Amino acid sequence: MHLKNVSQRIGSQLLGGTRFAGGFAALTSRTVKEFFLPPFPFKLILEQLYAIGLQSFSLVLITGLAVGSVMALQFGFGLARFGGTLYVPKITALTVLREMGPVFTSLLVAGRIGSGMASEIASMKVTQQIDAIRALGTSPIQRIVIPRLVACLIALPILTMIADYSAIFGAMIVSASELKIGFAFFISKTLESMTMTDLFTGLAKTVVFAFFIAITACWRGLNTEGGTEGVGKSTTWVVVTNFIFIMIADFFLTKLFIITVYPKY
Repeated sequence: MHLKNVSQRIGSQLLGGTRFAGGFAALTSRTVKEFFLPPFPFKLILEQLYAIGLQSFSLVLITGLAVGSVMALQFGFGLARFGGTLYVPKITALTVLREMGPVFTSLLVAGRIGSGMASEIASMKVTQQIDAIRALGTSPIQRIVIPRLVACLIALPILTMIADYSAIFGAMIVSASELKIGFAFFISKTLESMTMTDLFTGLAKTVVFAFFIAITACWRGLNTEGGTEGVGKSTTWVVVTNFIFIMIADFFLTKLFIITVYPKY
């Protein structure tokens, strides 16, 4: 009986994964097709930009400062054993731009915005507001999916840049106060090590993450069933799925950039 239950759960998970993959591809295809159809929802996009971007500004800023400060401490005291404290600015800047900034910002947005999108759309679904939109002759894709997708694609790279530079600023403050590394030295070494390639590869990751976060949240919300209980399940599912995707996709994107973009040392 136990083996039967395990096999049923595995089969259910595989079936759910296949259903999600097909639904994700179908929703992406419909979104691309309807993206170029008039009217373009400028007002709805601005509303979503405010919800995703401006309302996440303080959270991203504080998180960036904290991450940069902790990284400077860890690298500083770790490298001090080998006399490598002076390498802290370079290591911190590259780590933040390439990895920590994009990943931490995307995780924050996935947790805050992805769950919010899913719960909002799922609530509209179970209260039949989606059906009312269709009855009025309006496409739910244009009213719901496209504004959230475009806003997420715009806001997440900007939030990532804010997180990057706030993290570097936090690392500079900690380096000066704890590691006795002057501001001028920190800035010169950071600028010396940073390149536009490092910045753009980090931002490229956030574009992939933003696309997945928005489409996943919209798909799950549009396919929610089971009333208020279903809304809660959809919200949790979206957060977990986005977190898993971001961590796995980050590995493969990093591997791709190492092979194709990053300079060979």
